[in-house]
Amino acid sequence: MTSIFPAIDLMDGGCVRLLKGDFNQRTNYDADPIEVAKSFKAAGAEWLHVVDLDGAKNAKAEQSDLIIRIAQESGLRVQTGGGIRERAQIDRLLQGGIERVVIGSLVLKEPVLIRRWIQDLGPDKIVLALDVKMDAQGVPYPTSHGWKETGEKSLWQLMNEYGPSGLETMLVTDIDKDGVQKGSNEKLYKMIRDEYPSLNLITSGGVGTLAHVKSLKKLKPHGIIIGKALYENNFTLEEAIAC
Repeated sequence: MTSIFPAIDLMDGGCVRLLKGDFNQRTNYDADPIEVAKSFKAAGAEWLHVVDLDGAKNAKAEQSDLIIRIAQESGLRVQTGGGIRERAQIDRLLQGGIERVVIGSLVLKEPVLIRRWIQDLGPDKIVLALDVKMDAQGVPYPTSHGWKETGEKSLWQLMNEYGPSGLETMLVTDIDKDGVQKGSNEKLYKMIRDEYPSLNLITSGGVGTLAHVKSLKKLKPHGIIIGKALYENNFTLEEAIAC
């Protein structure tokens, strides 16, 4: 069964959303993150996706205390990322009650290290997050450095490299869809599901309507991350879970 992962993006202790990952296209929401998380729990969510945008911007986890509080006070299973660079950061989050830690840029930069973390901590504790850009031939290439640099290896090459590590869960975002609310890259997600049916795929970016949610659910991913559409009141979390 596909889980809906409502998202909280944190900057300066508050909830924000970025357009296509651009810190200059930021929307602030007048909402307390802990109360937002509790409302998601009350609406029927089981999981929560939290991004430390301060950490992502400054290359070091900065909101870990708040994220641990969110997990402990909301009762939700939390996966979180942003600025994760060291094993000690991961250990602290997991010991604080975080269910899974999301690794982003290091997936491209330090594959040997990340594979070791997966093996040491268990594949259920690490999520690989890949933000991809489609080339002219429709091949997805992971990006880094705030989506400004495209890697030399395709998504397929990278996934094959991580396969032997026991990789269990992967979060994939088509950056051209992120924050636009015009629909997700379903073609890409279907390709991933077809090629790697045992992988827990989490989709991210593009959801703007309940029709988008229903369409994604037909692909049977492990999870669908929804952020801006909920904050803009396009539909309710209850509706997304039920549809």
